[in-house]
Amino acid sequence: MTQQFSPLSLVQHRIVLGQPLPFNVRDHDRTLLLAKGQLLRTPAQLQALMQRGALVDLAELQSQADALRMAKPQELPRMWKRCLDQLGESLLRAGEAGFRETVEEAAGPVRALIERDPDLAIFQVLRPADNPLLKYGTDHAVHAAICTQLVARRLGWEEADVQRAFKTALTMNVGMLELQGLLATQTTPPTPEQRRAIHAHPIESRRLLELGGVSDADWLRAVEDHHETADGQGYPKGLREVGDIAALVHRADVYTAKLSPRAGREAMAADQAGRQMFMQDQGHPMTAALVKEFGVYPPGCWVRLANGECGIVVRRGPTVMTPVVAVMTTAGGQTLSRPVRRDTSQAGQAVQGLMQGAARPLTISTAELMGVAET
Repeated sequence: MTQQFSPLSLVQHRIVLGQPLPFNVRDHDRTLLLAKGQLLRTPAQLQALMQRGALVDLAELQSQADALRMAKPQELPRMWKRCLDQLGESLLRAGEAGFRETVEEAAGPVRALIERDPDLAIFQVLRPADNPLLKYGTDHAVHAAICTQLVARRLGWEEADVQRAFKTALTMNVGMLELQGLLATQTTPPTPEQRRAIHAHPIESRRLLELGGVSDADWLRAVEDHHETADGQGYPKGLREVGDIAALVHRADVYTAKLSPRAGREAMAADQAGRQMFMQDQGHPMTAALVKEFGVYPPGCWVRLANGECGIVVRRGPTVMTPVVAVMTTAGGQTLSRPVRRDTSQAGQAVQGLMQGAARPLTISTAELMGVAET
């Protein structure tokens, strides 16, 4: 592949003096002058490079988010796994120096993946990883953040608030990640000590964020208030005035928790979870937007069709009742060697209902399923 180069002068805005270079800098004859990661400390150094005609490989200017937006559809599931693993690991560094930079760097690619394919984003929420209880805390935070971004977009929020809401949902529980994992595997009610930790975790999460370098007052406040409710029955302070970001994150938190299994219960069916949310919060635009975004048959849930076939939803359809389904079994129950696409808006292929019980294991890769979705 032929390399293409840009004059350094055209991309100098990408360089921050005193911080590692985001790309290699080459001389006019393409020889390496400065390697990625080295420092330019003064304006004079930068000016000298530009005067000698320094160049940058255009391929190196592409951010990770740009690469994700341009990836082929079949590559996206693999990218999702890698980026979600990285994001989950970043949460475990809460309270450490540089945490803010670490979590924001890991969050960027996931946010780009959500924008690239919202249906595949919802699929991540409905289809938990193997042994989900072992890392329930980080998985739940990521699922809530995905939900929050999708609903904030539907509500028409400004970009800055969408980003802030995503980061709030992602970090709301960093003060109790270990406890969340324990509670997910625990079949008995929380102990008094555990209840005290649950009640205190919004404040503890804020404390850890501040230690990790977060100074955004709106982000910090939303984390501290994400369990407050307008009726004053929330915690830790029993506030009645709750900001929009905290209010949306609270709803995403509750909804995605319903969709996740625990040791003491199976995951709730998506239609039932949506119905509960709607009945408990009738008339609120945030809840209405959440229920509409995920729909009755969101990507990732198993359904039975009117013709007896069973499969998994891979795309939302033109209406909430007509998703695109990858059929996995015949009407007689035989497993198909390859999934078959069904348009449930067609006569005889309508969705009859969700299949009850815990999420069923997949015998094929998510990439193959998404190939059906793209057909």
